[in-house]
Amino acid sequence: MGRRRKAHIVEEVSIVDVVEKGKAVGKTADGKVYFVDGGVPGDVVDVLVTKKKKSYYVGRAIHFREYSKDRVEAFCTHFGACGGCKWQHIAYEAQLRHKQSIVENALVRIGKVAPETIYPILGAPETTFYRNKLEFSASNKRWLSKEELSDESISNGQDVLGFHAPGTYDKVVDVEKCFLQAEPSNTIRNKVRALLKAKELPFYDIKAKEGFLRNFMVRLTSIGELMLVFSFGKKDDALIKDFLEEIRTTFPEVTSLHYCINTKMNDTILDLDIITYHGKGYVEEKLGDIRYKIGPKSFFQTNSSQGKNLYDVVVDFAALNGTENVYDLYTGTGSIALYLANHCRQVVGIEEIADAIKDANFNASMNGIDNAVFYAGDVKDVLGEGFRQKHGKPDLVITDPPRAGMHPKAIELLLALEAPRIVYVSCKPSTQARDIELLSDKYKVTKVQPVDMFPHTFHIENVALLELK
Repeated sequence: MGRRRKAHIVEEVSIVDVVEKGKAVGKTADGKVYFVDGGVPGDVVDVLVTKKKKSYYVGRAIHFREYSKDRVEAFCTHFGACGGCKWQHIAYEAQLRHKQSIVENALVRIGKVAPETIYPILGAPETTFYRNKLEFSASNKRWLSKEELSDESISNGQDVLGFHAPGTYDKVVDVEKCFLQAEPSNTIRNKVRALLKAKELPFYDIKAKEGFLRNFMVRLTSIGELMLVFSFGKKDDALIKDFLEEIRTTFPEVTSLHYCINTKMNDTILDLDIITYHGKGYVEEKLGDIRYKIGPKSFFQTNSSQGKNLYDVVVDFAALNGTENVYDLYTGTGSIALYLANHCRQVVGIEEIADAIKDANFNASMNGIDNAVFYAGDVKDVLGEGFRQKHGKPDLVITDPPRAGMHPKAIELLLALEAPRIVYVSCKPSTQARDIELLSDKYKVTKVQPVDMFPHTFHIENVALLELK
């Protein structure tokens, strides 16, 4: 059994780049490569090396010899602890440059393509309070900083409400003010914490799997509707009713109030029964001229204003004249399909989650759209020859898969389908580039538009137009 390599310090590492998951890339004078937490391109740092890989090292910056001109002071007191905004210490214009570079490098290195046109990244009009959805966790274990861990008088046995610290499942950073979501989000979270303490309701113990409140979600739409979804660790009808009634009366602006009971090992509520305590059971959002129903389990773009800009890019790349037959793969609640329905003859959406298809049909009816058809099923299973015969060969395919990208069988079906154009929307440039390389026998990439949906994070949305060779 080999001995574990001890951590050691390497001096004067020049930070030269960042990569897709947000890590800074550094090099020493002898050409060795380091992936560094806490660095900004332009910094010169000393690195505490914690891992050695075959061709690189991993560590964190512990001393700064020179600071990058792109380094700025983080505006949130929780920066570095909660992990929600890993790039607050990088000037926003520099963030955009790095995201542009990440997209271009992925296309060249993984996709092995040189697009005819790569447009400059579309920056977000709002860099704070831009999210319409946030989820908070209650815990009886507070995350402690390295300084606090060294002080034996400080215990982590504290009731807190906020975000899980990166790399931990049972410790939560107690958040007083978050800059991701507009009011009343902060007020609601702080009131919930105070209410739990005042009523002496136990914060959740994730190891023991017991406690009253486990998580809750706040969703705020641009037209002023507000949804709260509470996840309780046990079924106690009297306590739950008393708690929710207090929330309802304290925040009359809440238009949709829900709860569920979660006694599972994980936090997801997608497989649980959601009970509507107050309101119509959903909220509505509006992008452009289209209104959308968003339920407690619905997926929707979490940045509404930039979501509209993203969809406008899709419409622009689609270049529809009103006569086209369009397939929309991974359609979700039909958000993109309905946004462009008035620009084409017909749009046919496919989505694996059946509840999302119910929402898509509801949204079509609510907007008076009668040229959109939706199917529940996995794209790789639905998009076959029989489907094409029923709905006709598409003039355009929109595909907006999850972060993992498209299944290889789905790509095979697209190659067989030979639609003249594909607009590929992706939230992970590396998997998009991989899929583009697999499609390259028949398709060339003509346009690319990166879109920054999540300022101060390393996440990037990218839209690519592929045309049949």
